[in-house]
Amino acid sequence: MSETRTASEPVRGSARRWRPRWRGAVSVVAFFGLWHLAVTLGFSGFSELPTPLDTLRAFFAEYLANASYWNSWVVSFERVFYGFIIAQVFGIPLGLLFGTSRKFRDLFFPVFELLRPIPPLAWIPFAIIWFGISETAAAFIISIGIFWINYFAAMAAVQAVDKDLIEVARAFGHRSLPALLRKVILPGAAPGILSGLRAGLGQGWMTVVAAELFGIAGIGQRMIEASGLLASEVVVLYMFSIALLYGVSDYVFVRIQDKVLEWQR
Repeated sequence: MSETRTASEPVRGSARRWRPRWRGAVSVVAFFGLWHLAVTLGFSGFSELPTPLDTLRAFFAEYLANASYWNSWVVSFERVFYGFIIAQVFGIPLGLLFGTSRKFRDLFFPVFELLRPIPPLAWIPFAIIWFGISETAAAFIISIGIFWINYFAAMAAVQAVDKDLIEVARAFGHRSLPALLRKVILPGAAPGILSGLRAGLGQGWMTVVAAELFGIAGIGQRMIEASGLLASEVVVLYMFSIALLYGVSDYVFVRIQDKVLEWQR
């Protein structure tokens, strides 16, 4: 009896691991099924949209072997990557500084609160003035959207670190700020900072269309061109292209995050 139970345990464990994935697959199938029904039955607001099959046909007929389509993936991915890096370089250190220095926060926090509500789209004229119509301008627009998430996540994560741990570290001789950062603050704040980075990555993909509005080649520009021609199936195809690129990059980031936080398990 005990041997039978032991042999069945791996099977049951495998079934439990796959169960959430099957549930997710069911919701995806239901989503596409409802979309197809809404279009074919002519529901208000859906009659002019393509069905999922129309989008799939457009992909295989015109874009599967289209080099410019795949090139738009590459250049948009590069922009999001560079914008992500720029936002980290500035957002995380500033978040750490605001979270650890009360004087610095009291002095500059009102300025940051003044700038924070301005959307990335509003920075396009300044990006063109400062960088011209260039890759740098597009990366700047994307980094603006990601920066605020990284900055606030880092600041909140630092402020949430247990103050008792900091006092214990000081009692053991780690009194300087670099020592406290290395021994207590950064390890304690790492989950919150990484969560902010992940959210920022998603924000980057949501901002890429705005970053390519002013003539920079990429997925966003092609989506705008297709919408001007009322080619709705092409617009939907590029929307799902962004979703797929985000999904892949998010998956990779989560794997890296799990490795970085492995010490917590």
